Amino acid sequence: MSLEQDIKQERFQNEFEKAAINILVTASWLHNRNASRLKVHDITPEQYNVLRILRGSYPKALMLAEITCRMIDKSSNATRLVEKLRQKDLLKREICENNRRQVDISITEKGLELLKTIDTEALTWLKSLKVISKSEAEELNRILDKLRSS
Repeated sequence: MSLEQDIKQERFQNEFEKAAINILVTASWLHNRNASRLKVHDITPEQYNVLRILRGSYPKALMLAEITCRMIDKSSNATRLVEKLRQKDLLKREICENNRRQVDISITEKGLELLKTIDTEALTWLKSLKVISKSEAEELNRILDKLRSS
């Protein structure tokens, strides 16, 4: 389905406006699909992002500021996300022995196991993106990187 059909708009001011709206609509579509697949695991895409960041640094713990700067959505409330994940036993918060003002955050075994389970479902999730070729995906990544670096 074309963007015009999807949002029921016949014309755009120019191709740049159309591209910007197309990116926003596609991002929303991807976010909703991602949220649906994670909902069965009782986590949100933002919580999943925190867990992936912590897995990437495992076994090294991270401070909240380090997590925040690595997040996809920089406006997410990382403090609230960390607390919800702590309540689910998916991560732990510990006061640093050397600096009592520092809180170290690390993923738990339960959190690692949850990510392993989600990883096994990744092929199904990524299948919807395989309507484009690998070279088209590479070109799309190049273009999106170029847009963000301007």
